Amino acid sequence: MKKTVETITDPSNNHQATKSVSKRQRSRSIIREFSLNTSTHGIPGIARSESYHNRIFWSVSLLLFIGIMLYFIIKSILAYFQYPTQTSIDIVVEWPQAFPAVTLCNYSPYFYSRFIGPFLNYTNTMNLTNTTDTTKFTLQQASYVREFARYNLQQEISLTNFSYPLEVMLMSCSYNDIPCSAINFTSFVSLRFGTCYTFNLKTKNMTNGGIKYSSDNGGEGKLAATFYIHHHQYIPYITQAVGMMVTIHDNNQLPIVASSGMQLSAGKHHKISYTKRTNLFLPSPYTTCTNDISPAMQSLFNRYPNIDYAYSQTLCYSSCIQTYIYPKCGCVNPAFWGSRFIKVPGMSNVIAAPLCNWTDPCPSQVTTQFYTSGEFRDAQCPNCGQECTSNTFTIKSSTLNAPVESQMDTIRKFVQSLSVPLANNWSTNWQNEIRENYVSLEVTCETTRTEIYTQQAALSAVDVISNVGGQTGLWIGISFLSLFEMIEMIYRLFRSRCHALKNTMNQTRE
Repeated sequence: MKKTVETITDPSNNHQATKSVSKRQRSRSIIREFSLNTSTHGIPGIARSESYHNRIFWSVSLLLFIGIMLYFIIKSILAYFQYPTQTSIDIVVEWPQAFPAVTLCNYSPYFYSRFIGPFLNYTNTMNLTNTTDTTKFTLQQASYVREFARYNLQQEISLTNFSYPLEVMLMSCSYNDIPCSAINFTSFVSLRFGTCYTFNLKTKNMTNGGIKYSSDNGGEGKLAATFYIHHHQYIPYITQAVGMMVTIHDNNQLPIVASSGMQLSAGKHHKISYTKRTNLFLPSPYTTCTNDISPAMQSLFNRYPNIDYAYSQTLCYSSCIQTYIYPKCGCVNPAFWGSRFIKVPGMSNVIAAPLCNWTDPCPSQVTTQFYTSGEFRDAQCPNCGQECTSNTFTIKSSTLNAPVESQMDTIRKFVQSLSVPLANNWSTNWQNEIRENYVSLEVTCETTRTEIYTQQAALSAVDVISNVGGQTGLWIGISFLSLFEMIEMIYRLFRSRCHALKNTMNQTRE
């Protein structure tokens, strides 16, 4: 007898299986529709392939070009984060143009009649000499001069007391035919040249910093001044030449005359014409430029309370090297005495470090070590970047013999009116003395055209986006619209899943 087995299928299970198949088919339909119609190259080729060979070919090709594309995209992004720069040069007519600062120094740091008394008191007190004769100065005495200067600086006694007052040198002065005098100059002390005097510095609490412009008084920018340098008051064996130093610099800059100064010989009329150049650097991360004044540098500037000095990279390095020398030597290099104000690591306050003796080899050895490697210096002085904004001046100079005969009597009367002792042979040789001590200077603006060197980013964010878009378009044809096609596909898949989930929940409730 045959048994018949009857299989009964649950209609609800068939319905669930049918729905599952329908979901998969719907998702596949959305993905296939995207693949066939997308503007991205390679994907349509895979979707319409009817054989495995074609599908493998288009898949490998797509992956290969995606790899090449990613290589160039990463390279473009890394190039941007190298922060490359380029410099543009513009020439503009700047009118009115600020007249630069002009710093002048007598070539001799000391004025003999003001210097010899305090100097002999020092050498006698230190048992270096035993004399009160102010008429003779020996080579042995000359060897003590640097230590005399260090001693006074250590005691906070200004070297101005022993150097040339501007009032005994300046015979005449005018700016754009407006008379000027010693009160229009600001003084500072240089160890090499004594007291120096600056015309047209930027000052605090004054309109435009009190700066004079080329157009003042309807002129074109001309400073004219004459000087009598009293070379018979030079210290024997200390000064090896006769004349003056001049530096043309920015109005808020404390100049380093020894390195940037120009020598003016006596018996000449010197004409200096200048053109202005402005340098503009990008801030971090493109460069390490800065305009921030450190507490140590500010302590130096505080000695000149009325002057609005700006950050200087040279002064920053001087302060940095003194900070490096101090813990190793217990004192700082007297050659950079102006930067003796340092902030020792671990201390919150700025201190005035003691100056080493000139005979002490330690500061020189440490200084040599410091400058051996630029990388080592930069590592020790990370905050000493170049100035973000600076003005420099290109100068041309020419000279003529001076003074002329008609000026002789006026100069003679000026010299004799001073309280300065006259040269020994003045009565018989005064004309030759005038020629050997007379210095005439004329500083003029050559042109109001200013060269502006501006550092610019070689790659901007727009350039990076353009590079990335170019690479994606070249290798696989992706554009922003292609990305929106992908977003549309994802949205449709998500909506389809949500719709299916909603229907499932409704049926479960039923």
